[in-house]
Amino acid sequence: MEKKTRKRRKPMTEEQRAAAAERLAKARAAKKPSDNLSIHESIRDLPEDHDLHPDKVKEWIKDWKKRLVAAKPLLHADNGKQTAKYYEIDGYIKNMQRYLDSGVWCDLFWGENRERRVGHVCVAMAYDKHGNPKRTKHTFYTDIYSFWE
Repeated sequence: MEKKTRKRRKPMTEEQRAAAAERLAKARAAKKPSDNLSIHESIRDLPEDHDLHPDKVKEWIKDWKKRLVAAKPLLHADNGKQTAKYYEIDGYIKNMQRYLDSGVWCDLFWGENRERRVGHVCVAMAYDKHGNPKRTKHTFYTDIYSFWE
């Protein structure tokens, strides 16, 4: 099979180069800043002191990515628990990135070191066959206005 030859581009003159640079500068100036576009609109305007503010989560992602690089040798370890630790770090990073994209926290724990637990709220009650409400521990129920322990 023959190799296709590519026609070389004609070199630009200095005037053409200056005009192209000017057009490029104008296009860059007209472009919207895309700093906040990767963050879901439901969490863009959270107050700075909010626990899950996007800037805080971005810092957590940077920190956990460093931990992931340090845990790379665990990926090929003989011990399954060590390998699981690597995937736990990787999963937490992906969940934080998903939070920034969707506005929904999908992990059971949260915080810089995963030290806090996500709370659940019951929005629709379930009942057994005798009409008694079914309840789950560590869930907030609006009918009793407290957590079920």
